[in-house]
Amino acid sequence: MIEFYQGDMIKITGFKNAFVIVSKNAFIKSTNVFHVCPMLKKYPPGPLHIEVVGKEKTKGIVICEQVKLIDPSVRGCSKIDRLPYDTIMNVSDAVQGIFEI
Repeated sequence: MIEFYQGDMIKITGFKNAFVIVSKNAFIKSTNVFHVCPMLKKYPPGPLHIEVVGKEKTKGIVICEQVKLIDPSVRGCSKIDRLPYDTIMNVSDAVQGIFEI
């Protein structure tokens, strides 16, 4: 089985757009599931819509308010790219900011 990590850009069978894994690695390892946010090609950037470029030059806008839980043992998931560390932190901060008062 493929190991997934926070910041991986993935494709999920049945969806045309890519997704970014936003769960912490400890959560993924302990539960074998992870949270993703969709990544769209054309969408206006904003505080919760983060423009990203992967290490292999995959581009898109991560829609941080659309968090979904995925079980990769049930869904067909494949890695397509990976976000640089600073971008992972930007996306993580935006998602976490949704839940803070």
